[in-house]
Amino acid sequence: MLDRLSAKLEGIFKRLKGRGVLNESDLDAALKEVRLALLEADVHFKVVRDFLDAVRQKALGREVRESLTPGQQVVKIVWEELRRLMGETVSGPPLPLSTNPPTVVMLVGLQGSGKTTTAAKLANRFKREGRRVLLAAADPRRPAAVEQLVLLGRQIGVETHPPQAGRPAEDAVAVCREAAALSRARHDDLVILDTAGRLHVDDPLMEELKRIKADLNPHEVLLVADAMTGQDAVRMALRFHQAVGLTGIILTKLDGDARGGAVLSIRAVTGLPVRFIGAGEKLDALEPFHPDRMASRILGMGDVLSLIERAEEVFSKDQAEAAAEKWKTAGFSFDDFRDQIRAVRKSGSVENLIGMLPGMGRRVQTSALGGSAENLPDRELVRVEAIINSMTAQERRQPGVIDGSRRKRIARGSGTTVQEVNQLLKRFLQAKKLMKTLSRSQGRTGIAGLLRSL
Repeated sequence: MLDRLSAKLEGIFKRLKGRGVLNESDLDAALKEVRLALLEADVHFKVVRDFLDAVRQKALGREVRESLTPGQQVVKIVWEELRRLMGETVSGPPLPLSTNPPTVVMLVGLQGSGKTTTAAKLANRFKREGRRVLLAAADPRRPAAVEQLVLLGRQIGVETHPPQAGRPAEDAVAVCREAAALSRARHDDLVILDTAGRLHVDDPLMEELKRIKADLNPHEVLLVADAMTGQDAVRMALRFHQAVGLTGIILTKLDGDARGGAVLSIRAVTGLPVRFIGAGEKLDALEPFHPDRMASRILGMGDVLSLIERAEEVFSKDQAEAAAEKWKTAGFSFDDFRDQIRAVRKSGSVENLIGMLPGMGRRVQTSALGGSAENLPDRELVRVEAIINSMTAQERRQPGVIDGSRRKRIARGSGTTVQEVNQLLKRFLQAKKLMKTLSRSQGRTGIAGLLRSL
């Protein structure tokens, strides 16, 4: 979402880094461009003004002017101010659990913001940590919303408490009360209340949410906001906070193509921390929000820490060491490659993973089939897997036996061309040579160790 802003900032600071001496006019010219870039990204104008004032004041300090690399120092200051703008990094979990379970989490938000899906994502996250979770479908007026939550709950193996048949549509408070009581009886760690949404903020909605909060006294009241709505999300957050009293925000649809100014504005305007961000439709596409990591990604520095965490979620230590050993001994086959492709695809959008690498967020990459990566990642991996699936067991183990006639057969079976099959074979052999060299230098560090070496 923030790619356009990142590209502009990267260009501005690249020119600034090339200057051996930084004077006030150079800085003012650069900050003017930064101001335009932030406003175009739909960042709140007051936030932009305060941000630039803080950067300018620090950048004109003696330690920057007398530095051997003043341009680098300015980038560091911008990074620090971006981090401060989005909230200082807090140690500990983004959603701490109560010492007196169950922890009651109340999700609020407008219809269409992704609230019900986010409830399931949050439940899935805690379930993977070994926690017992109950979902409460607290929107009796919309049977479709209840059915959606029940279906999502089944997909992740979490029970959902729906409204009882014949219950008045207005009785959302009773649904939440029953869910909390059931959760206590089951000795759950967490109960998540998926409250009603509307197409817009109205008084009946706010009154209902106030009643639920007064009756259950939840530990957390989290607003689920659509990041693609820009400053509308910020204004909506203020209205919910003033009416109900929020404890935090979850921003969804950060994988969209909107300008993304809400990410930079919402903490500064509301004073509320962003707890999680959603960057994909899959039920594991919810990650804690780290202001420092987001600031690094915006400035083109990547987010290797998050990438390592993703890798460690997908690959166990034993799996990573086994893969590294196969690379090292040149025993890595297309079967192993296919298994790794499937594991990577489970971890979320490949484009998002590429964007976490330093300098790679906007750079055009070359796919495994030799094409441009503007569309590459997920679609190309499907095609790569199709080619591998069209090989025989012997061909997957010993690619060297694949001659011209076999390549034609593989291309027909996978719906690709002989050229694409050739490109995959060539790149696979090149990758084996490269990874064999890396494995020797890295030892049995596994995928996370290789990422740390970037």
